[in-house]
Amino acid sequence: MLSSRCWHLFSSSRSFWCKMQIFDRKNQVYYEEKEYEQKKLDFLYKTILGRILLRSVSSPRFSNWLAERDKLPSSVKKIAPFAKKFDIPMDNVELQSYRSFNDFFKREIKAGSRPIGDGLISPADAKLLIYPINVQSSIKIKQSFYTVAELIQDEKLAKDYQNGLCLVFRLSVDDIHHYIFCDSGHVLSSKLIRGRLHSVRPIAETRYKVFSQNTRICTVLDFDAFGQAIQIEVGALLVGKINNAEIQHFLKGYEKGNFELGGSTIVLLFKEDAVRIDTDILERSAAGIETKVRLGEGIGL
Repeated sequence: MLSSRCWHLFSSSRSFWCKMQIFDRKNQVYYEEKEYEQKKLDFLYKTILGRILLRSVSSPRFSNWLAERDKLPSSVKKIAPFAKKFDIPMDNVELQSYRSFNDFFKREIKAGSRPIGDGLISPADAKLLIYPINVQSSIKIKQSFYTVAELIQDEKLAKDYQNGLCLVFRLSVDDIHHYIFCDSGHVLSSKLIRGRLHSVRPIAETRYKVFSQNTRICTVLDFDAFGQAIQIEVGALLVGKINNAEIQHFLKGYEKGNFELGGSTIVLLFKEDAVRIDTDILERSAAGIETKVRLGEGIGL
């Protein structure tokens, strides 16, 4: 449950569309994220001509075609400047000979660099925000209102998540793009929902309901410790592929899948009273501040 203080903060916090602060929980510092292709995003989402072109650019076919460039051997030249610009530590990834920029982007995590914590853990390296689901099963994510039903396209199942919690894990280009199961359990169902491929950065969310418009995979999970939950992997601009493992039973920390290219998002929906998120994360979320968390890190009980 959210404390009364946190509920008050949710209702009184500043607008979410503005540039967001990020708190690095491990290093206990605030920082602002380095922008990736910001000028191109500004053109696409802030100009009339850009929004006309966006109709084509955000189509899966176009994004997949464009992403193919980064699968060519010639794209390896992008790796070194990219890693330098975004301060990507190369000591926590598997050492290997990358065949393309895409290979580098979906790099493996070095064994032992992400220990699995107690309780509820983060499924990925990401920036985390927590949102309450109200009694009508709707969620205010930044400046947009979503219903659980439109996110998962299942009105009957959506009713089970009234008064629950919605956890939004935003992966940026510098994050490791592999994700894991945050508890042991088994898969109840999974489905692909086809859509557009908008950017998941705040610039796109001011105009488009990206989490219900973008291509996504919804998986209903039965966790041992947290009961039934829903995990949604959301595709994004240039993310033409969501790779999920074909698995029915899993242990906590098992890899669930990975994204190819670009930044993207994982949404986790929990039923009422199923989880208790750590207070520091809740309070920052209520103030509109993302918390940088790492794969396997404990975030609640």
